[in-house]
Amino acid sequence: MSLLLGQIVDALGGTLEGGAREVEISRIAPLESAGPGDLSFLSNPRYQQQLAASKAACVIVAPALRDAAVARGACIVADNPYVYFARATQLWKQRHAPAMPVGVHPSAVVDPSAEVDPTATIGPLCVVERGACIGAGTVLKSRVTVGENCQVGARCILHAGVVIGADGFGFAPESGAWVKIEQLGAVRIGDDVEIGANTCIDRGALEDTVIEEGVKLDNLIQIGHNVRVGRHAAMAGCVGVAGSATIGAHCTVGGGAIVLGHLALADNVHISAATVVTRSLTQPGLYTGMFPIDENAKWEKNAATLKQLHGLRERIKALEQALKAAQENGTR
Repeated sequence: MSLLLGQIVDALGGTLEGGAREVEISRIAPLESAGPGDLSFLSNPRYQQQLAASKAACVIVAPALRDAAVARGACIVADNPYVYFARATQLWKQRHAPAMPVGVHPSAVVDPSAEVDPTATIGPLCVVERGACIGAGTVLKSRVTVGENCQVGARCILHAGVVIGADGFGFAPESGAWVKIEQLGAVRIGDDVEIGANTCIDRGALEDTVIEEGVKLDNLIQIGHNVRVGRHAAMAGCVGVAGSATIGAHCTVGGGAIVLGHLALADNVHISAATVVTRSLTQPGLYTGMFPIDENAKWEKNAATLKQLHGLRERIKALEQALKAAQENGTR
């Protein structure tokens, strides 16, 4: 199965240069491994050397790289090559992959009181509990669980193994044991949210956990109870967000990062991978907090020094105060 270059440009826009509309594209491939029948893209100028060497039938490039691309062969010039590539993958899937069947798979379990839009897809072995609501065009892949009274908006995609609405981690200590705090809230998910495989979003203790529209969550993410994630935020795999944290709109959180409970991140805050966020961040920007990897012996010495920093700081403060006092006495 293939698409013609002309069909791609007609559907997605852009300007075809140095090539014929009748050229057949049989695959979308990375620049370095693309062959004569493949469509590829270049979004980062640092990889321009790969452009000259590529055997791709056509390469999607930005206007600044048009001349270099034409010198190599056919190209599609687009303002944002990466977005154009994303749209091309969508077009390819629409034309070549069978559409998921609308409706409820025979092996799924849907409570009679749940509301499932007739245009939604409920995959194999899914569970939709009582009072839950699944919006229009939403797709639940296999083994997804949507807990009681939880809401999933329109056009969402929940990948295999996602659990929405498990109990939040709430226990009160009493005489060396734990007393469970019943989680009485739910989870509310906005429109156009995508949630990766085996990600868990806990229900709220009293009020709801909220995932706003357009949020993108990777695999194996834990969202604690009463967290609020702002619109169009994105989180990479293995992120953990503890209870009652607030993540602003358009934030990004790198893989393996942790946001501690009851903290707030302003809009447009970006957290590097493996960072532990220990305080609220009120200004947009990129934040990083990690101890660099090193040979173990060196790392242990640096870690031991790090433990002494507080004491060293107090000694320096005392020395500064003594010096200041001495200077003041000397001027009298």
